[in-house]
Amino acid sequence: VQLQASGGGLVQAGGSLRLSCRVPRMILSTFWSTTFGWYRQAAGNQRELVADASRDGSSNYGDSVKGRFTISRDNAKKTVYLQMNSLKTEDTGVYYCNARGPNMDIWGEGTLVTVSS
Repeated sequence: VQLQASGGGLVQAGGSLRLSCRVPRMILSTFWSTTFGWYRQAAGNQRELVADASRDGSSNYGDSVKGRFTISRDNAKKTVYLQMNSLKTEDTGVYYCNARGPNMDIWGEGTLVTVSS
């Protein structure tokens, strides 16, 4: 199973981006039961949780993005989104999609987000 992340790019501070993580080859029932998360890694830093969304509809956010980022999932499209608003230069980094479930911990290739001042 591959996680296909997209949507990164260069944006000015205060702008918005939407990241997408598609999982076209995952069985739909598995998608429903999987927790998906977005993580990021800035240069010289450890990878950190940005947001995750579990199958029961609950979500968690890193303290630095609360109120600015929103994670959502479209089960029918087998896609997870990360809407990022009011971007700051410190949001710059490589963003990774993760799928976690029983006996599963899958990482996608990252997508680079660069926020300029």
